[in-house]
Amino acid sequence: MSTHEPPADRDGSPAPTGADLLSRSAVVSAEAAGGAVPDGPTVDRRASEGAAQDRVTRGGAAQDRATRGGATSAAAAHGPEGDAEGALDDASQGVSEDASEGDAEGAPEGEDEGHSRSRDLLLLAGICLLALLLVNAFVARPYSVPSGSMEDTLRPGDRLIANQLAYAFGGHPRRGDVVVFDGTGSFLPEPTGPADVWDGLRSLGRDLGLVPAGNTVYVKRVIGVGGDRVTSTGPGGRITVNGVPVDESSYLAPGDQPSSVAFDVVVPAGKLWVMGDHRSASRDSRDHLGEPGGGFVPERRVIGRADWVVYPFSRWTSLDRPAAFAATAGTGGHGDQR
Repeated sequence: MSTHEPPADRDGSPAPTGADLLSRSAVVSAEAAGGAVPDGPTVDRRASEGAAQDRVTRGGAAQDRATRGGATSAAAAHGPEGDAEGALDDASQGVSEDASEGDAEGAPEGEDEGHSRSRDLLLLAGICLLALLLVNAFVARPYSVPSGSMEDTLRPGDRLIANQLAYAFGGHPRRGDVVVFDGTGSFLPEPTGPADVWDGLRSLGRDLGLVPAGNTVYVKRVIGVGGDRVTSTGPGGRITVNGVPVDESSYLAPGDQPSSVAFDVVVPAGKLWVMGDHRSASRDSRDHLGEPGGGFVPERRVIGRADWVVYPFSRWTSLDRPAAFAATAGTGGHGDQR
């Protein structure tokens, strides 16, 4: 967004992871494994086979517990006289099949977890964006300064933050505040044609910070508030507010006079008299005397108080109200309100 400053009229300046397979081992006799029985004392073959089968069955039962019934089915298929090695093979096959099924079941869970994480990230991004839009619309809004009408307080290219809550709860701009405002109806004529849908959308976009502010937004310093009498005798004289001279040397551009134009105005209730700090290069309330609105800015057109310069970082500073206006306290208007 940017504020806009028309050209000066005096000097021409421009205003998931996988699971490991289970492993088991079983000890069988040489005969059960298919080897020859060595010479030696006669051993009852049926007893030997029974012992081997018994060991295999016990191993299969243990494996069965690990594989949820895979080995038991294999042992039952071979029977008590079956081949021990076949039982072991079937048991191993049961382990592998169950493990594979576990992997197959784990993959969708990991995929779902990834989708859930993505949804969470998108939701977080949406919440952050919504919060940013709400802050921009109702709390604080950034603006860019394109001209030198507020030098040396603000320079071309400065980024400032307008505090939109400064006057949100019954407060009023005070003398010395730097304000950002819409100049329509004061510095610029009111639009003649009826507003259409696109005008409403553009206005909403500007409020949310999605559309540039355009040519109607200005930044100036408040010199007089509703009820104040502001005067100048021209070159060499100070600005007076309600008869009190104001020492503006702390913020006026070097070499500038308070005003080269003489004027004497009474600020209507609910309006402001504003001027730039670079008086010789600022088109402000003085230049709109005699026009509709008389150069007075309605308070309802004020967007916010410029509180901070945030860029460039070397110029990061707060825009405090000058002490010079303390002398006008108690002289009238609402400039004394806090």
